[in-house]
Amino acid sequence: MSDKLSEKKCQACEGGAAVLNSQQAQLFLRQVPEWKLSEDAKSIFRDFEFKGHLGMMSFLNAIVWISQQEGHHPDVNYSFNTARVAYTTHAIDGLSENDFICAAKVDKLLK
Repeated sequence: MSDKLSEKKCQACEGGAAVLNSQQAQLFLRQVPEWKLSEDAKSIFRDFEFKGHLGMMSFLNAIVWISQQEGHHPDVNYSFNTARVAYTTHAIDGLSENDFICAAKVDKLLK
């Protein structure tokens, strides 16, 4: 299997899995450099801006498709042409590799 995050598949996480610490998260962030680690190191987020509402909504629909394929869903806040996408693994109240896999797939949408 590839080490490239965007080519990996999320693994089911029902709790009990180890939470990534800040140092481990920093290593994964090297592969998704546009994303930021939250202050509590429990989530990653990225802000997006589009030329208009249609572009932003199309982007959100693509994220929904990724979420369904991966079984891992982000928290999204949006307005007319901006969106903040945040990933955390709610079942473990922190970060897992799944969060970084999805972030890499979202980044791939924009390439």
